[in-house]
Amino acid sequence: MDLAFIGPVAGFALAACGTPGPNNMLLTSSGTRSGYRPTLKLLLGIMLGLQTLMLLTALGLGQLFILWPVLQWALKIAGSLYLLWLAFKIASAPPPDRQQGDTGMRWHQGALFQFLNPKSWLMAISAISGFTLAGEAYWPSTFWVLSVFLFFGVLTGHIWALFGMHVRRWLHTPLDWRCFNLLMAGLTAVSVLMIWW
Repeated sequence: MDLAFIGPVAGFALAACGTPGPNNMLLTSSGTRSGYRPTLKLLLGIMLGLQTLMLLTALGLGQLFILWPVLQWALKIAGSLYLLWLAFKIASAPPPDRQQGDTGMRWHQGALFQFLNPKSWLMAISAISGFTLAGEAYWPSTFWVLSVFLFFGVLTGHIWALFGMHVRRWLHTPLDWRCFNLLMAGLTAVSVLMIWW
C-alpha cells in the first residue's frame, strides 16, 4: 500500500480537528472551569466517540445519509438543539467552586456527543469516503486515516484545553466568569450556523 496519501489526510485532519467547532468550544470551556485532568478525560471521550463514529462510517453507516437524506436533516436539527441547550447551560453556569472543583462534562457525554455533532459526522464521512483506498487496501488505509485523526485530534484538543486553562488566570471575579461564560455560550451557539452552511 502506498502511504503517500497520509500527507493529505494529515492536512485534512489538522484543519478538521483544529478549527473552532463544538468539540473545541467544550474543551476550552472545560479547561477554564475544570482544569487539566477532567478536561483530559473529556478529550479522550471525544476522541473515543469520533473514532467509533469513523469506524462505523467505514463499515457503511455513512451510506444511510445517502439512502435516506431525511436522516441528515434530523441529525442537523437534533445537533442544533443540543448545541443550543449546551450554550444555555454554559451561559447560566455559576463560577466554579475553587474548593470543590468543577468536574464539568463527563468523558462518556463527550463520546456520545459525537453522534449528535454534525461536524463530527461530516469529518467522518469526508475522511472515510475521501481518503480510504479501494480493494485490499481499504482496511489498512482506514487504519491509517483513523490513526492520523486520533493523533491530530488529541494534539489540537490539548491546545484548545490548555488555552482554556490559561484563560482561567484572568478570571477573578463573578463578573469575569459571567462574561467568559457568555462568550463561550455565544461561540457554541454560533457553531450551529456552521451546521447549516
